[in-house]
Amino acid sequence: MTNNKFKYLGKRRRLVEGMEKVIGYAQYTADLKLPGMLHARPVLSPYAHARILSIDKSEAEAVSGVVAVLTAYDLPTRDKVIASRNSAVLAKEKVLFRGQPVAVVVAETEMAAQDAADLLFIDYEPLPAVVDVLDAIKPDAPIVWPDGLPQAGTDLSSAHASVDKEGEASDEPTLRNASAENHYHRGDVVTGLAAADVIVERTYRTQMVHQAYMEPHACVAEPHPLGQGLTLYTSTQGSFLVRDEVAELLSLSPTQVRVVPMTLGGGFGAKYGIIEPLTGAIALTLKRPIRLVLTRSEDFLTTTPAHAVVIELKSGATRDGVLTALQARIFMDNGIFNFPMAGLVATLLGGYYKCANVQIDAYEVNTNKPQAGAYRAPGSPQATFAIESNVDEMARELGIDPLAFRLKNAAETGDPMGNGAPWPEMGLKKCLQALEAHPAWQNRVKGPHEGYGVAIGGWPAFMTPSSAVCHVDTDGTVSIQVGTVDISGVNSSFVLVAAELLGISPDQVRIVAGDTQNSPFGAHSGGSQVTYSVAGAVAGAAEAARCKLLQIAADEFEACVEDVELVDGEARVKGVPDRTLSIGRLAKIARSRQGGLGPVVGEGSTAVPENAPGFVAHLVKVRIDPETGRVQPIQYVAVQDVGFALNPLMVEGQMQGGAAQGIGLALHEAMVYDADGQLISGTFMDYDLPRFDSIPEIETIMLHNPSPHGPFGARGIGEPPITAGAAAIANAIRDAVGVRVSELPIRAETVWELCQKSDD
Repeated sequence: MTNNKFKYLGKRRRLVEGMEKVIGYAQYTADLKLPGMLHARPVLSPYAHARILSIDKSEAEAVSGVVAVLTAYDLPTRDKVIASRNSAVLAKEKVLFRGQPVAVVVAETEMAAQDAADLLFIDYEPLPAVVDVLDAIKPDAPIVWPDGLPQAGTDLSSAHASVDKEGEASDEPTLRNASAENHYHRGDVVTGLAAADVIVERTYRTQMVHQAYMEPHACVAEPHPLGQGLTLYTSTQGSFLVRDEVAELLSLSPTQVRVVPMTLGGGFGAKYGIIEPLTGAIALTLKRPIRLVLTRSEDFLTTTPAHAVVIELKSGATRDGVLTALQARIFMDNGIFNFPMAGLVATLLGGYYKCANVQIDAYEVNTNKPQAGAYRAPGSPQATFAIESNVDEMARELGIDPLAFRLKNAAETGDPMGNGAPWPEMGLKKCLQALEAHPAWQNRVKGPHEGYGVAIGGWPAFMTPSSAVCHVDTDGTVSIQVGTVDISGVNSSFVLVAAELLGISPDQVRIVAGDTQNSPFGAHSGGSQVTYSVAGAVAGAAEAARCKLLQIAADEFEACVEDVELVDGEARVKGVPDRTLSIGRLAKIARSRQGGLGPVVGEGSTAVPENAPGFVAHLVKVRIDPETGRVQPIQYVAVQDVGFALNPLMVEGQMQGGAAQGIGLALHEAMVYDADGQLISGTFMDYDLPRFDSIPEIETIMLHNPSPHGPFGARGIGEPPITAGAAAIANAIRDAVGVRVSELPIRAETVWELCQKSDD
């Protein structure tokens, strides 16, 4: 499908809300001021593991302006099982990670709340903490959950990829502090390794990383004046998910919780109801509106970073470049509660390439750190770093072009993923072929200490049944109502869908993202699914409205419906362009005509039957300073199978932003914890992010390989761009200076030390 088939779809168009953000008109949660609103300040645990002996509220309560000092037993969540970060509203007998909320101070002003929080005295008895994932599985390690990990609440990890991540589960995990383990296998890995002419065996390690959104978590909760529930104004990616989670924790029905999504200042998978249960519980207790906005340090300490992962990987290939075996052990650091992603890592690790013999053992491990969560393609950058490093090393040892080696072994539609299920229609080979033909690869020129690295990356994607409503007003404005949150510019694509089908300018289309009480149900903004799941519903709603407009126009023209068309916002009989009726006029007729079709409103619903994987192939050129080991990316080409880009400008932004985040994972970012579980890099002064001058120009190549079920052939495009960058940079370092780095982030001193050893 080519862009030439459409007037608006497939054409670059600006962000619909761009101007209101630029001029400061957009309203974020922290901007809200409700009558009688109070300010909440959480008091976080200074220990990674400790028993709470006592809490002395007296000095805090004496601060002028303080309304209440609350502990877990003062809130309606007091009897709920603490089994996830969302349900860990306030700690009870023990604290389980540094940054766990223990109490909350509520006051008339933020300053008074902070002053009182500083005076709250909590007596702790420190307990041994388990911090490192490999230390946690040692036989003599303290047991994080002596009575077993509590089970309750929602598994939000399932909301990020629609693949079966379960292998052969062990009834009783065999490793200490492993709350679950699954095993995936096909063929005979021993036989496969024996047939290999080259075997590469390495251990890869990545750290916890923060999503580093610009806006910290924020929520305002307003109790219903008649005690019939509450309204949450919040920075969230999933209105309906948050509604259901808060309702369960506060013992309310879902319809008693109204979630109003505010303008979102970034999420990347992290904003799914972490502080909303606490804010709502305080509001119900005090019967007044409550505002809770985390400081940046609190956000680092108490939210859900990406998993730290250790992958032990062995792979083998024959001298003619055929992959024969892949064997791995995966250790996922879930932090204190489970956010199970080891199965997804296994699915990708064993699924990028054709391989008859695979054995992957995946372990979910608990430590005394914050619960891990989703960060853009959760698990994929970690899996990709490991497999793409091993693949690159095998190609080098065999003397085979690394891109050709990948092309020879790349998985295709129907080949098994790591979990054994077949890949749906996918375009991995097309990405590699496009990169192979690109001048940046064909005309590689290396200066001193420069190198090129390639890597592929993928994401299985997700989908959720969704709906939309289209309403045509008498001035010709078309309103599309959706229940999704726009975190990536999807609304700027939805307007093109409606405009294309209704034959109007995109400037006539408004996207209305309502709250959970007045909007149709829509997918949450995660898993690369909003365009894939919702654009079809928008198209269905617009098509239903279009049919009404055509019928009304046919009646007015005394013509057959088949002979009427909509062009440039007007209805006309085909071949008779001088007689027209605007769609606004048609809407006015519909509202006034007795016995007619009624107001022009259309509804659309979709339930896509199969996911559409998204794949990328990245090429990075780096330059390394031999005196310091500093790595500087100097060229970047990102190829991605986008299916069909509804709005290429938005897709390009996603591709470039994801690649920049991949550079961050590769060279900069890490949440560093000491042996006692204290976070050392807990502010933007300590947490290293890539700066403008460390990001090269990122060239984007979009492949239009239409998905079978996606609207207009579109695929999810948000997750894949981050997946391959770290692996490509590691491979470029190997090409430049001949050393293999196996831990992220890649520090300059590590590269320098490895270079010194290689020279010895």
